[in-house]
This record gives sequence, structure tokens and C-alpha cells, in this order.
Amino acid sequence: MSDGRVVGIDLGTTNSLVAYMQGEAPVVIPGVDGSNLVPSVVALDPIPVPLPGQPAGRPTITVGNSARRALIETPERVVYSVKRLMGRGLAEVQDELKLFPFRLAADVEEGEVPRIQLGEMRFTPPEISAYVLRQLKRNAERFFGEPVTQAVITVPAYFNDAQRQATKDAGRMAGLEVLRLVNEPTAAALAYGLDRAKEGTIAVYDLGGGTFDISILKLRDGIFEVQSTNGDTHLGGDDIDNLLIAIALDEIHAEHGVDLRKFPNAVQAVRKSAIDAKIRLSSEPSAQFDIELPNGDRYQREIPREVFEQLIEPILDRTAGPCRQAMADAGITPAQIDEVVLVGGSTRIPAVRSLVDNLFQLAARGKKPHIELNPDEVVALGAAVQADILAGASKSTEELLLLDVTPLSLGIEALGGVVAKIIQRNSTIPASATEHFTTGVDGQTNVAIHVVQGERELAADCRSLARFDLKGIPPMSAGLPRIEVKFLIDADGILQVSAREQRSGKAAQIEVKPTYGLTDEQVESMILDSFDHAEDDFAKRLLIEARNEAESILSKVEHARTNPAWAALTGEEQAAIGAARDHLAAVKLGDDVNALREATLALDHSTHRLAELMMDAAVTSAIRGKTMKAADDEISDNVTAPHPMAPAEFK
Repeated sequence: MSDGRVVGIDLGTTNSLVAYMQGEAPVVIPGVDGSNLVPSVVALDPIPVPLPGQPAGRPTITVGNSARRALIETPERVVYSVKRLMGRGLAEVQDELKLFPFRLAADVEEGEVPRIQLGEMRFTPPEISAYVLRQLKRNAERFFGEPVTQAVITVPAYFNDAQRQATKDAGRMAGLEVLRLVNEPTAAALAYGLDRAKEGTIAVYDLGGGTFDISILKLRDGIFEVQSTNGDTHLGGDDIDNLLIAIALDEIHAEHGVDLRKFPNAVQAVRKSAIDAKIRLSSEPSAQFDIELPNGDRYQREIPREVFEQLIEPILDRTAGPCRQAMADAGITPAQIDEVVLVGGSTRIPAVRSLVDNLFQLAARGKKPHIELNPDEVVALGAAVQADILAGASKSTEELLLLDVTPLSLGIEALGGVVAKIIQRNSTIPASATEHFTTGVDGQTNVAIHVVQGERELAADCRSLARFDLKGIPPMSAGLPRIEVKFLIDADGILQVSAREQRSGKAAQIEVKPTYGLTDEQVESMILDSFDHAEDDFAKRLLIEARNEAESILSKVEHARTNPAWAALTGEEQAAIGAARDHLAAVKLGDDVNALREATLALDHSTHRLAELMMDAAVTSAIRGKTMKAADDEISDNVTAPHPMAPAEFK
């Protein structure tokens, strides 16, 4: 049981969400802009040019919709879909970078955590994800009016150990205690299981922005047990976007002689058009590409849904193999699946739903996939349920139990480079298993233990997770030492390995740190760095908000000077407003927050009589020959309150 409030977070490739249990139902917490979805986009704003004699400022990090708007203007300072890079090495991410505007730092070596170069700064993928998590944390804290420090975060079921550890690192850097990592399909089953509470076998088909998961679960007496899981961490809606982008770029090059790949801003315009077309084709028979090119030409193309479905068929077909394998691993046929749950925004595509229908033989059995819950929100809702279970916060979840599985086999490299699997894939976690080994050489005093993950028979074909040595074994003939190797997977899917020579008692152990995760020292350094700059960052936020407020009132005053009420002011009143306006415009260029606020209040005070005259004129004009409701509507349309708009999501 946890102390305090615990939230559920869906850290997604395209969008992220935070949710909590409201009574007996999970609810998504909206952001400051009222939207439930926070785009998983992070932007580094350009450094403002300092005034003469003043020190240079620091760039500002923005997250979400405000960052997404920067994609067209400064794409080289924006990063998105970073989930595809989490826990992966340099060689693994090269294909990802071809259509992204951001690039990796050139001096990072293989085996190190890749660093993304944004402008003059560098960030690891977990750092970027931490910015998104911090924004979700702030949204929750704004909603509750109290600190939020604990969370359940979802991950793709097929995330390996390195990717899971990278996610936990991101949570730590965001100031969150990650109580549990929950597989996304399992979270979706939790969300649906709350309101159905019936027995049966459930298939969860989760096609998101960057990953695909399929899980087979058993629901019985409040217990969700994962029977099998499969998927592809390199498959999702982004692949459809990239396919459409590549087609458009090739056609533009062939038809107009313009290679847009040399113009990052233009590529992002194509990307936006491709995403818009994909979304429209889920509900309309065709969609239009209409893009202005740098040479003044226009690229226009209509894409009928039939053509779109033919283009994406190879991508969608890649989900079929994991689905069949998951059913085989669970020992069931499509006819034995009672319900299919669709998760992820890409499942809105009609061709995806048709594929799912065929895979699980739904129509033939008079069934339909479940889409009652918003596919973009269902994972976050399930994470909130799991958070509630851990917190023991409500009766609605106290009878629920979640039994998850590890997606890949874990073992060690044995003599000859073969893999001795110790924990088989689809084993229920938490899990532990023990195997016994011995030496292969006479007099051997040290044993090198190489931990691997994967389904291949040779260690060279599996993912290397860790290496450590068991030293000090008394010299004996080959085959006499008895070495016990124990694997323990915690509820998050994180692995601990220990080895002990039973005759001598010599022992060694390791908590597996994935090859491309961050070290404790790196994570702590990043956390301390965020603490070191907290005061400075907060001051920057106050300054930006004050400047936004000043800009808003300056714009309103400039607009008011064209209103007939301006002529009704005395010369002294007009001069006072002009002086206050000029003073605020000058102060706005500086960094003194207090001076900015005082100048803003002074300009606001000087315009009180002007506002009254404008209001009187609007009321008089509105009520002539109109009903009270019509007059009220017109007044509302013509008179705006002298307050700035809500600030953007700052980091």
C-alpha cells in the first residue's frame, strides 16, 4: 500500500496522458489547455538575444501542444516519438533518424546512451521523456492542488529490460517514484474489466504510434492473468506516416525537381499533411495533399481510401504474425477468444479493424471488437486502476489482482556460446528460477556469467544484458563445483541475478543494468542538475508569463485606439495611456519581473475610463431592436476582458 495519491500515466509515442480513480471509475486529467492528450513533443526555444551589458539567457523547454507548434518553424530544435529511441543503442536507431529533424550528437560512441542534439544542447531519450512526464505531473498537481510524487507508468508489453529501465530512469528524473511498470495491453484489460467483471479470454490488440503489442489474458474471479504476449517495438502509426511522407517526397522530387529532404521545415509540413490525411481517411473516402513548395509550386494529390489501404497493407500485415504466435503460446484458437479489445489511435483505421475481424474470426461468430472506451485513453485509464490497486484507495479495485508476464526468455551463456534459459518467456511475474551449473576446465577459480535475453539458441544472437564474475572458487576438477544461478524478476520486469558456489559459499550478484540504460550516477547527476536550476527555471517561467500578460494588454490597447470611444477621451487621458503603453513596451524588453508587473498594472489602470466608454458604446449598440439574449451575445463578442490568455506549458 502506498502513501499519498498515486496516478496512472500512459507515456506514449505520439501522445501521453495522466489519469486517476474518481470514485469507482478511472478519469483522464486534462492539461491547462483543456485537452486530455499531451503530445509527446519537446522543443528547445531559441535563446533570446540579450540586451547590451546583460548576460545571455538560457533556452526554455516547452512540452506538448506549444512544442508541436514549433515543428514547422524550428524543426531542428524539436524532438518527438522519442519512445522509439528509449533503451536502444546507436546502431539500432539509425533508421529512425532518416525522417526526423533532430540528430544524434556526433561524439557518442557505441555502448553509450545516445544523445539528441537540439540546438546548442544535448539530451538523452530518458531526459526527453522526463520532460513529458514532468508536464503530466504538473497537470495532475494543478488538478489536485497538491504534490503528486508516485505513479504507475505503462510500457509496451514487448519492451525489453533496457527499455523498461530507461522508462524508470525517466520517471526518477521527473521527480516520480515509479511504483510499477505495467504492460499497456494489460492496462487496457484492467480498464475494461472494471465495468464488465465477467470471466473469459481477452485479446488486447494495441497498435499505437510507435509500438505494437498483442496480449492474451484470462479474466476469472477478479484475477487478470496474462497468458501470453507478443509484439513489435518498432511498428506503429509512425510507420504509416513515414510511408506517406516518403511517397510524397519522392513524387515532389520527380514532378517538381525539388528535394525537400534538404529543407527540414518543408519535410515537417509534409509530415503534418500526411498525418492529417491519415486521420481523415479513417472517416472519409479520400484525403488531399496540398503543400506549397519552396520554389512556389504546389504539390497536390488526392488519396482514395482504397489506395491508402493498399499502401499500408504490408505494415498492417506485420501485426498478424505476433497475433498468431500469441494465440499459439497461450494454447488457444481464435474461436476460444471471447473478447477483443482495440487500443491505440491507429486502431481507428478501418483496414485495421477489418484485419482484426479476420484474425480473430469475429464476424463469423457474431462479435465485434470492443471500442467503447477511447482507444487513445484506455491505457491511461487502466494505469489509474493499477495505481488504485497499489494504493488500496477504493473498494472498486480491492478485489482485483493483476498477474503479468515477462515477454522474453532470460538465461545465461553456457559453454560453447549456447543459451541456458532460466526463465521462459510468458512466465508470470514477479518470478524467480534457479539452475545449477559447473565448471568446464580443471582448476577453474573464476566463472564469467553472461546474462542474455531472447529466444535464439546462441548467446551471440540474443541481447546481452549484463556480465559479472564469480571469483574465488576453490580449484577443483572440472564438473565438481556446483554453481547455483538464481534469476529474480520484480513486478516491473527488472531482473536481479545471483550466483553461488555451494561447496565454498563464494557468491556474487548483480542488478541487471541494461546496456543502453543510464547509470545511477548519470541519473542522479541529471536529478541534481534539475534541482540546481530549479530556482532559475522558475524565475524564467515567471518572466515569460509576465511578458505574455504585457504583450496581451499592449495588443488590446493598440486595438482600442481604433475604437470610436478613443475619440471621447480627453487629450490628457490619451497622453497618459500613451505614456503607460510606451513605458510597458520598454520594460518588456528587460528581465525585471516586478517592474513588468507594475508597468502592466499602470497601463491597465490608465485604460479604465476607455474600457467603460467602450462597454457603454457596445451595450447601447447591442440593445437597439434586439432581445436581451441577442444583445448579451453581441456584447460578449465585442468586449473582451483586459486579461492575458493562459500561459503555454512551460518547463
